[in-house]
Amino acid sequence: MNDYLVNAKNLKKSFGSTPALEDISLHVKKGEIYGLVGSDGAGKTTTMRLLVGALLPDAGEIHVCGYDVLKQVEQVRSQIGYLSQRFSMYEDLTVLENIRFFAEIRGLSSSEWLPRSLEILDFVGLEKFKDRRAGQLSGGMKQKLGLASALVTRPRLLLLDEPTTGVDPVTRQDFWQLVIKLVGSREGDGVSVIISTPYMDEASRCHRVGFMKNGKIIAEDTPSTLRALLNDRVLELRGNPINTLRHIAHQDEDVEDVAAFGDKLHLRVKEKSAKRVITRLSKNIKAQNVQLTELRLIPPALEDVFIALSESNHD
Repeated sequence: MNDYLVNAKNLKKSFGSTPALEDISLHVKKGEIYGLVGSDGAGKTTTMRLLVGALLPDAGEIHVCGYDVLKQVEQVRSQIGYLSQRFSMYEDLTVLENIRFFAEIRGLSSSEWLPRSLEILDFVGLEKFKDRRAGQLSGGMKQKLGLASALVTRPRLLLLDEPTTGVDPVTRQDFWQLVIKLVGSREGDGVSVIISTPYMDEASRCHRVGFMKNGKIIAEDTPSTLRALLNDRVLELRGNPINTLRHIAHQDEDVEDVAAFGDKLHLRVKEKSAKRVITRLSKNIKAQNVQLTELRLIPPALEDVFIALSESNHD
């Protein structure tokens, strides 16, 4: 188990009579990007707070970088960089002053933090803005400043709690390029990343993914292995009007689920039924004088898999 930076076993946590986590186990390797994926209330943030020692579990054990979180929390925190959902920098301080503040809190001397800060600012692309006040930064720049502050102490584990929520697609793309660059660089040698996200396109970028629902991990594997669970079982349906197409598709005995994906529908069908569903639905749609643009078998998306697994894990 020496290759694992995170070993969490059988974690349970409740807030009053409300269970937040139920028997969560998590093992994350060195150099791995692990995604905790689920909707609001699934337990992602609670899991993060347990790993960093901000909350205590009701049951279970956690080891991070070889330290017991319940007994050696300060040693654990010295190994972790944490970026929360909300921007937590001081807006009246400059970019460099913010990083200095977080570096000195962690005990770095000026001879250590200054060259390290300039190195990190260059890495995240903020070197030209080191003297700008944090309050004057764009959303994407604030995100990069948060990441820079989390990296200044050379953490072995980076915890990113929904870091791209509420930002535009270009900023999300830029942020992910930084994370991937970090893990693959000498700068991030051996660093592991745990990132929580509700976005399936972000989950696809992770080495492994844990799908969370109602405080449980309902499935865990690589994105490609998870997608393979629904191979030959997802059809894409396009046409007009889409609501009528949805109704017709729902009536088919071999269609298990119909979900909207933008201006198209994804149909999850029973095993080995795709060809007959295509034949039968095509006839039924044309018979009702509804426009059919396309009906074809497609590779499953992670959203398709998550929906299917969520339905099979109803409490």
